[in-house]
Amino acid sequence: MGVSRRGLLAVAGGALGAAGAAGAAGAASGTGAETGAGAGPALGGAGAGVVGRAAGRRVRTGFERLAADGYAPLAGQRVGVVTNPTGVTAGVRHIVDVMHADERVRLVAVFGPEHGFRGTAQAGGSEGRYDDPATGLPVYDTYGKSGRALADVFAASGVDTVVFDIQDAGARFYTYIWTMYDCMVAAELAGKRFVVLDRPNPVGGRAALGPVLDRAYATFVGREPIAQVHGMTVAELARLFNGEFLARPVRLETVRMTGWRRRDLFDATGLPWVPPSPNMPTPDTALVYGGTCLFEGTNLSEGRGTTRPFELLGAEGVDRRWAEAANALELPGVTFREAYFTPVFSKFQGRTVGGVQLHVHDRAAFDPVRTGVGLLVTAKRTWSGFAWRADHWIDKLTGSATVRTMVDAGAGPDEVAAAWQRDLEAFRAVRGEYLLYR
Repeated sequence: MGVSRRGLLAVAGGALGAAGAAGAAGAASGTGAETGAGAGPALGGAGAGVVGRAAGRRVRTGFERLAADGYAPLAGQRVGVVTNPTGVTAGVRHIVDVMHADERVRLVAVFGPEHGFRGTAQAGGSEGRYDDPATGLPVYDTYGKSGRALADVFAASGVDTVVFDIQDAGARFYTYIWTMYDCMVAAELAGKRFVVLDRPNPVGGRAALGPVLDRAYATFVGREPIAQVHGMTVAELARLFNGEFLARPVRLETVRMTGWRRRDLFDATGLPWVPPSPNMPTPDTALVYGGTCLFEGTNLSEGRGTTRPFELLGAEGVDRRWAEAANALELPGVTFREAYFTPVFSKFQGRTVGGVQLHVHDRAAFDPVRTGVGLLVTAKRTWSGFAWRADHWIDKLTGSATVRTMVDAGAGPDEVAAAWQRDLEAFRAVRGEYLLYR
């Protein structure tokens, strides 16, 4: 007998929950209704893509397709939306404002994640419960809630269907995908439908990269065993979660995009970029974030408090030797510049630090995870003050203690990367069953 998809993921991350239900075919309207592991691709074109802006072509998001279909999948339903400032149309109108003004949909609630529905809170914060001044809709806070507590929020809101529309950044530790996961679990507990409106993965979807989470290290920056850079859209992840991880699959529907190709980075989509969180100002940030966010687990600045978070890294006492050592690794697609900067908040606030700035010159060749590990290795070798955070946060970010202990033992980036290849290949095999685009 062949190895099951759950068995493959169990190799990467431990025992998994019960299998998802078989899928239903996508509706002829263009809205894909996928329930569980067996669902096939929803309707919509896909073909050869390019890296770079595509003249005359623009991606149509899941919301645009939903609206063009007259909100048919939401007919007769009281609807609540999990969203944030990224939930906008191509004309940068927020979908909540659009839906609230449209009599074809009955929008009754909004659910805000980390940073809040309107995006007023910094990292680790939310906006709490309030009534939205623009629409009068009640806004409920989901941040820090899961399981029965979050199910009770959905029940109290009076919704029949929970809709999710948030722009992801493509890394396992970017928390919105786990907000979606928690909301899927809670929606099932509360007996609600769950609809995901798809948006592009801003760093493309050609490959999964990096270590796979060991479930012993599960937190809100990684609930389940997926790769550090997963290479999936939120709708694809929702299908994966429902089919592989949820003990009781939710009634899931996904509304896929048209015009998105797996090789496309965000600037090929023709869509406006709205920062999904305060320290994700540009698509360039997202490109490096899957690797350089690892510096949150160290005593070096990850560039928060600068205009180039996650592209600038440094600490007091670091000098040109770090950039020289990083360049000597000849990592594909990236060059490192000796840099000095003064963060206005977070680590080293108001103090000038030395370090590096990443300059990605070949985005197709660039591997953010291998780059992040290479920078950890060279920072430790060239700066005597290097230290991990005392709480070993690096283990939560990488998904196990392996990266930390190997770097401490003097391993190079190739040796560290070799340690995660078996789990990564297992994840890639499962991932392929849930992809919606070519």
